[in-house]
Amino acid sequence: MKVHLIKKQTLEDFVHVHPQSKTSLEDWTEKLKFVDWEEPNDMKQTYNTTDLLGKSSNRVVFDIAGNNYRMICKYVFGAKQVHLFVCWMGTHAEYDKICKQGRQYTINLY
Repeated sequence: MKVHLIKKQTLEDFVHVHPQSKTSLEDWTEKLKFVDWEEPNDMKQTYNTTDLLGKSSNRVVFDIAGNNYRMICKYVFGAKQVHLFVCWMGTHAEYDKICKQGRQYTINLY
């Protein structure tokens, strides 16, 4: 199934604050246009450094720009498409902080 990214403006806002992430996020977004995911593990085939979070969270962590940045998304596999909601983006160090607090399963800034 094709992916509906919600919302691309979040990525554009992130690039404004972190301009060095631009090329990697553009590559990530371009690849997303051509995926055909049927189940969560398909995300790992598209982006091999992807981590599916547990605790039935329906969340995934994408490494961006050689793991300098992390993006947490919630996913919903619908009847006709996959909805991918950007919940959080930040540096790897910022991600480590929210993990120590156990917030990666619930954080939703967007």
